[in-house]
Amino acid sequence: MEVKIVKNILGDNNRIAAEINDLFTRKTITCMNIMSGPGAGKTTILEKTIPILEKKHGVRTAVIEGDIEGDDDGARLDRLQVPVVQLNTRGACHLSAPMVKSGLEEFDLDGLDFIVVENVGNLVCPAGFDLGEDFKVTVVSLPEGDDKPSKYPGMFLKSTVVLINKIDLAPHLEFSKDRVYTDCRRLKPDLKILELSARTGEGIDAWCDYLAGRIKEKQQKQQ
Repeated sequence: MEVKIVKNILGDNNRIAAEINDLFTRKTITCMNIMSGPGAGKTTILEKTIPILEKKHGVRTAVIEGDIEGDDDGARLDRLQVPVVQLNTRGACHLSAPMVKSGLEEFDLDGLDFIVVENVGNLVCPAGFDLGEDFKVTVVSLPEGDDKPSKYPGMFLKSTVVLINKIDLAPHLEFSKDRVYTDCRRLKPDLKILELSARTGEGIDAWCDYLAGRIKEKQQKQQ
């Protein structure tokens, strides 16, 4: 009986995720699901990324911000003067497709090129739930340690990109980037890995260029 309940939950989620993905295709919107453990720097990365996408690449962005409680991160992103919807899971460790669908109803989709879903800080649950996104990104940071790909392989297997954040702290921490690269490539040889510091801005331009390329590629396919 328990197995049937789990299948029903995942089936409903996947059905709605497929509907969301079809909607993004019709509207020519690219969607990214960005995931990490708590404190890896997702929100700070977005604070640096969104203005560059807008000013340098002309990308119109909106954000669905997921947290268990509170609106601290949503308020930070709202200061960028882009559409933001805060979703609180009230204890759940991940966002689901039905939650994302409800958030999308608050946006004017015809005026957007790019939607970011910032998932709840967790290195396990978010990987198991499709949200209708085009691709997933996992952020790891130097203070967390270099063992995350080996400890939480599901996150990395589901991701297209891994961001190694807080590289400015390298002189002060024992963190082997070689281990992260080796473990990631062992799991998924074509996994793209980018290094950056959201605090100093190092590597942010290359990250933004990658995103702009993904957005442009989807737009060209729909023409």
